[in-house]
Order: sequence, then C-alpha cells, then structure tokens
Amino acid sequence: MNTETRSGMPVVAIVGRPNVGKSSLVNRILGRREAIVETMPGVTRDRKHFATEWNGRSFEVVDTGGLEPGADGLNARVAEQAQVAIEAADAIVLVVDASVGPNQDDLIVADLLRKSRKPVVVAANKVDDPADEPLAAAFFRLGLGEPRPLSALHGRGSGDFLEALVAALPEVDRDADDAWGAVAIIGRPNVGKSSILNALTGQERSIVDSIPGTTRDPVDAHMRLPDGRQLRIVDTAGMRRQVQIKDPIEYFSLIRSRRTLARVDVALLVIDVGEGVTTHDQHLAQEIVEHGRACVIALNKWDKIPLEETDRKRIDVAVLQKLRFLTWATHVRTNALTGRGIDKLVPKLAEAIASHRRRLPTALVNRLVRDAQAQQPHPRTGGRAIRILYAVQAQSSPPTVVVFSNGRLDTGYRRYLENRLRATEAFPGSPLRIEVRVKARRERKG
Repeated sequence: MNTETRSGMPVVAIVGRPNVGKSSLVNRILGRREAIVETMPGVTRDRKHFATEWNGRSFEVVDTGGLEPGADGLNARVAEQAQVAIEAADAIVLVVDASVGPNQDDLIVADLLRKSRKPVVVAANKVDDPADEPLAAAFFRLGLGEPRPLSALHGRGSGDFLEALVAALPEVDRDADDAWGAVAIIGRPNVGKSSILNALTGQERSIVDSIPGTTRDPVDAHMRLPDGRQLRIVDTAGMRRQVQIKDPIEYFSLIRSRRTLARVDVALLVIDVGEGVTTHDQHLAQEIVEHGRACVIALNKWDKIPLEETDRKRIDVAVLQKLRFLTWATHVRTNALTGRGIDKLVPKLAEAIASHRRRLPTALVNRLVRDAQAQQPHPRTGGRAIRILYAVQAQSSPPTVVVFSNGRLDTGYRRYLENRLRATEAFPGSPLRIEVRVKARRERKG
C-alpha cells in the first residue's frame, strides 16, 4: 500500500469527540499501527494525514483531532472544526461512541454536517460484541443516514464501514475544460486575493471578506486572453496571519492549497507589502516550489508604501531575501482596489505558463552545459575530476534538465548550471530543476 500522500485524491476527514476511538479507526483503515507519514509546514505532530486505498479506490485520511468544547459555553470550537471539515473534505466520517449514545457535542456537529452537501458516514464505534449492535440505532437521530456499527479496536464491522465510505467518495475531478492554462491565487486572508480576482475578471466573482480564518471552496473564474486563449483562475481559501499549530483551519487550508496547486500551471502569490513577507507567506511559497509550479508574485497594496524610491527598493530587496527560494518568480507591484498593476499580471502569468511548458532542444542543452563546464569545471572530489558527460531536458512543467556525470555534483555547482542556463534561456516565472544521474564506469564503457 502506498503511504505517501498524493495530490488530487479525495480527502476524508475523520471527526469526533475525544476518546471515541478516532485514532483506532484510522489505524483500522490503514491496516496497521498509526505512524506519521508526512509532516506538513505549520502542522502540529498530532495532526496526521495518510494515503490509503480500499478495493482499488485511493483516498487521503485526515485525523482532525478531538472536538473539545471551549471554555465559553456553547462549543464554538466544535462548530469551527466541523465547519472546516465540511468545506475542506470530500467526505466526512463522524465517529461516535455507541456505548454511551449521542450527546450534545454529537448533535452540534451533526447539525452542521446535515446542512452540508458533503457525504457523511457515521461510524458507531466500540460495538465490540454482536449483542451491542442495536446500540448504533440511537444515532439515527443525528439525521445523517444509517450508522455503521463497528469495533475499530477488534475490526468487527470495519469491512462494511469501508464499503460504505468508498461508495460515498466522489469521482476525482479531472478539470476537463477548454482553458489553455490555469492559475491559482494563493495567499493569506486579507492580502487582496479576491479583489485581484475581481479586478482581473471585471466581475464580482469572489466574496471579499475581511474576517480572518473564513474558509470557502475555491472559486473558479475564466477570462479570455487578447489572443483568444482562455485562462482559468482559482481563488483559494487563505491562511491566517499567525500559525495556530493546533488549529485545524491552518491544516485544512494547507491541504486545499496543495490540491489546488496540483491542478494549475502557475501560482499567483499575493503578498501584502504593508505587512511584509510573513512566515506563512514563506510556507505557501515553499508549497509552490515543492509542487514545481510557475509563480508570479503580486506585491499588493503597494500604495501603502512611501513614495521615496529608496524605500521601495528596500522593500523589493527584503522580499527577495525572505523568498530567496523563489528568486526566479516574476514580481508585479499591484493595488487591486485602484487597479494599479492589474494590467501587467495577465501577460506575466501567460509568460510564466509558457516558460513552465517550454522544452529546449537536446543539442542546445548540451552546448550550454558544455560551455558552462569549460568556463568553470566542477571542483575535484577526493582528488578525482568530476565531469559532465551529457545533458538533456527530460520533461517540462516544470522544466527539468537531467545531467549525466561520472560523480555527484554539489548543490553550488547545480545552482551554477541553472544560472548559466537561465542566462541564455531565461524561463521567466518558472522553476528550472537540475537533476543528476551518476553513470557507473562499466555503464560508461558501454
């Protein structure tokens, strides 16, 4: 079973009160003891997500943690977490304790789930004895369909439960449309993402909300380029200004950003220059890099900046320093409300998409790499000369150049090769990956 999460799979959120057996159910779904498969930026260690499958159907399981009542009476925390699960997941499993029956927290969560259009499977856990199966019937009052009695600890009823869960999963959206390219607008709340979308399309397609932490399903809009090609633009849910490590909103927002990035060509990363580049901006930028997407950075709310050019240059330098792993990204100064710079975004986005899809001829790649090596050979390693034998662009989206050599190339030299390639073939707005394949001596001899 593949245990690495893969973007594009349906997401199943496991929700429920503490001590109802959620972790045991996750283990049962995985068919093994629970283990952290992947640590995501900004996610606490007890927030886990796993890729799994049942009867050939792959999906991602997310343990949201316990739904604990807050200190202020009515459980705003329960409502918040459940609402996040509703909006972020494709299907939801509500785990309840059949041995104690429905309680007020179950009813609060069920009320929110019932109003959603997301499929919900009620897992009536702790039915360890066949004689206890009738206890599950008490959860019909939740109004979420037939409760599935099971024992996550012993495995009783887990097969029927998984069959019901897989049947509830939606088909994967392949995003088949006529768009030439796709853009994801990424950023924290209140940086102006929705305003930029509205300015780009000329219509109020996205709700502009000033309340941090509010999450919405991504809003797709389409716009036509001057040459007639169509661009699909996705306005994603934002992330809060400060990481709340135990806050599921951050976790689900990141999942949604990952899934959106998986289906676009370029990310439009919106930065509030008045606040500067934050840790969250860096996390989002890192996600863009890891997904290999092209990137245009909108330095939004630029009118907040003093008029002196020295101050503006200082801000440009600060952005470059904090986003130094996105040095290849294109920067555009914007103000979505006044329209400043909006007309420059579309050409830069189209340019980044074209760069992302570009493929260089093998002869050109080899000439550029050979010239770079002649001008600056790789440092000797252990007294042995490291030579590049040949190179080829193996793929596009993102452009990836594979270099075959007689030894490993250090990070600095790979960066040097990238800079030399970009000096001739710039790939504006797109990453350019350099991968190394070491050919063994016998293999080189043929």
